Amino acid sequence: MAVKKPTKLYIYGKHAVAEALRHAPGAIRALYLEEPGDKALRDLARAKGIAVEPLDLRRVTSMIEGSVAHQGAVALMGAGELLQDAERFVESFNPQPGGIIVFLSEVQDPHNVGAIIRSAAAFGAAAVLLPTHKQSPITASVIRASAGMAFQVPLVGVVNPQQTIAALKKKGVRVLGLAADGALPLEQEHFAACSMLIVGNEAEGVAPYARALCDEMLSIDIEPKAESLNVAASAAVALYAARLRRSV
Repeated sequence: MAVKKPTKLYIYGKHAVAEALRHAPGAIRALYLEEPGDKALRDLARAKGIAVEPLDLRRVTSMIEGSVAHQGAVALMGAGELLQDAERFVESFNPQPGGIIVFLSEVQDPHNVGAIIRSAAAFGAAAVLLPTHKQSPITASVIRASAGMAFQVPLVGVVNPQQTIAALKKKGVRVLGLAADGALPLEQEHFAACSMLIVGNEAEGVAPYARALCDEMLSIDIEPKAESLNVAASAAVALYAARLRRSV
């Protein structure tokens, strides 16, 4: 089943727009720059064959979220074009020893989604899988929180999460959930096989259907005085741990 594609996504800020031009120029439908604007951005747009239109400051508030500074750079993108289809991804995915992919299980806060994508890119994840329901979609806030890394790691839109996890598991991917009550301490997981790290909803954790498919539930050892880590911080810790194992 194909992923339902959102119609519009405006991204803004010089860094985010530059990352989109470098890594996802085909998804840019229109590019607006304040005049005379940033010469480096204009040169990059020209090199990618993207036409530049003047940024109308009277319209910009209808393009961006809240009062975040746009820095004179706004791009209209096809949001759905940033997401790969899950069935095609599963079919083509070749699990490698020590490889890792990330699965977001109903993560609601766009800032958490963006931060997890940023960590996934930083620590060498092969992809980030995002369900298309009960999950924050890719928005401008997600792009900003990812510091533009959303254009540098494959993002996969998942219509049927249970089916997708099961299919990857059948291909030999070890499925690891992350939870405060996980039975296996993170430091005891060797990440020798290709692994899927599942991180869960801010309040409820990993969804029951996903938890049932996990080979192990991992926990992170923290000081007793600290109740928990937030989902983005937990994902970063686990992804770093997996990278350390791969480098041994």
